[in-house]
Parts: sequence; C-alpha cells; structure tokens
Amino acid sequence: MVVDEVARRCGVTAWKRKDAAMQALDSGRGIVFVKPTTFMNLSGTPVRLIASWYRVPPEGILVISDDMDLPFGKLRMRRNGGHGGHNGLRSIIATTGEEFPRIRVGVGRPEFDSIDHVLGPFNDSERRALPDVVAAAADGVELWIKEDVEAAMRFVNNYSRSESD
Repeated sequence: MVVDEVARRCGVTAWKRKDAAMQALDSGRGIVFVKPTTFMNLSGTPVRLIASWYRVPPEGILVISDDMDLPFGKLRMRRNGGHGGHNGLRSIIATTGEEFPRIRVGVGRPEFDSIDHVLGPFNDSERRALPDVVAAAADGVELWIKEDVEAAMRFVNNYSRSESD
C-alpha cells in the first residue's frame, strides 16, 4: 500500500510484471518501484535481479515491510540491520546483504495465528486509521528520495498516530 501510494504521488501508473515482481519506473526521478509477486520468503530474488539490472547498490534500495513486533500504525526506519524474524527481510538480506534502509509498518501481534493476521483484513478501527499510516510512511519515503536517510528517519521514527484513530 505504501509503494502504491508513493507511485501514485509520482504519477506512475504503468506497471509491468517482470523478474517475479510488479515493476514501475519513474525515469524522471530515477525511481524503480518494485512489488515482489513471489512468496514473501523468496522476495530477495526479484529485489536482487532488479537492483542488479538497474545497478542500484544496497543503500539505494528502500524496503517497506509489515512488522508484528510493532503495534498497529507504529512506524520505524533504520539505515540497515538484521531481519528481526521477518522472512521477507531475511530473504532480501540473503541476496543483497544488510546495508539497505527499511521502513517497518506496525501491524501488531495477534494472540493466535500470525499468518491469518498478516494476510487477513484489517479490523474497523485499523481500516479507519490505515490511510493516515500509509500516508505517513509514504511521506517518509519521499523524504528519503528528496533529502536523505537521516531526514526520513527523523520523520518516520517520530511519527505518532492519533490515539483517537
């Protein structure tokens, strides 16, 4: 949803399926939007293939992922690091190394089945808050693009969604 929002803001609408991912290019800004279509634990392969094709170093790849260890709506950005148990990040790290920035979007931890939780629908209060959370994460991506990772981290890591959401 965050990738779609940033692409929408950039006016990018032409997506194509290639290298096990949906890809869109904003050639004016030099941005490649990538949404792997593989199982999450295999997402490193399309990220590596596409980064290699466009000659993007790891620090030029910004990964956005969900995170059950963060409460719903909490955002965290890091310059690099480990996978934190996230199989998608684990796969990307295995193919590119740890030196890429990432934005984690909190989805909260369920009491029971985590697979149903991350693949299932949002509840009513989450659905109401989701546009603001996605917009804030997209704002962080835009800061990363326009300024640098430090500016983006300051914004993302200080984002606090309203408790009334």
